[in-house]
Amino acid sequence: MNVLAIDTSTYVLSVALIKDGLVIGEHMTNTKINHSLRAMPAIEKVMEECQMKPKDLHRIVVAHGPGSYTGVRIGVTIAKTLAWSLNIPLVGVSSLKLMAANGRYFSGLICPLMDARRGQVYTGLYEWENENLIEKLEDVNIDLQNWLDQLAALNSEILFIGNDVQLHKEVIIEKLAKRAIFATGAQLNSRPGDLAILGMNEEVLDLHTFVPNYTRLAEAEAKWLENNQTK
Repeated sequence: MNVLAIDTSTYVLSVALIKDGLVIGEHMTNTKINHSLRAMPAIEKVMEECQMKPKDLHRIVVAHGPGSYTGVRIGVTIAKTLAWSLNIPLVGVSSLKLMAANGRYFSGLICPLMDARRGQVYTGLYEWENENLIEKLEDVNIDLQNWLDQLAALNSEILFIGNDVQLHKEVIIEKLAKRAIFATGAQLNSRPGDLAILGMNEEVLDLHTFVPNYTRLAEAEAKWLENNQTK
């Protein structure tokens, strides 16, 4: 099976192709340049270098959030358009689960984390069990202090992973002390090859009802709902 994976949910733009379970091509950049300008050229480049045509694809996998609202929309829109035009299945994978995949060699709980501003984070809790990445606590948008209180009660070592962890490292250490372990280097950037492989085990969703998983509404959407509910 040939699978194309796309992730634009963070500053990391990544694309991968797998063929019969093997990663045959990956493209990754970690910059603040608009994904809308670079996503399709990246897809075209990877497919060209792997000598694969769109008609050769059997499945599209996309990181469907949470993350940057604009970034998630770009990836999901491209994925849906490709899946619809090629008439092939589309699968969504949590962007947090994808982050947690980088902790496969950690024998404990894994906490992927993205900054959501104003003291909030997007986060979840995962663990590798027998080569399977298991969701231990559901992905949430939550006040960081409340989240750390929950983690402290687990009395376990926890690997924190993601480029935004550095923003909150002092607070995490203050709450969890030596039980907080921090990913470094390449572990911080989600790999699109992992996204493609994770997508092989996810349920195929209805293309027309498939939407990004924002975990919370964008601020503008929340204000609009609030204003209209009071009328």
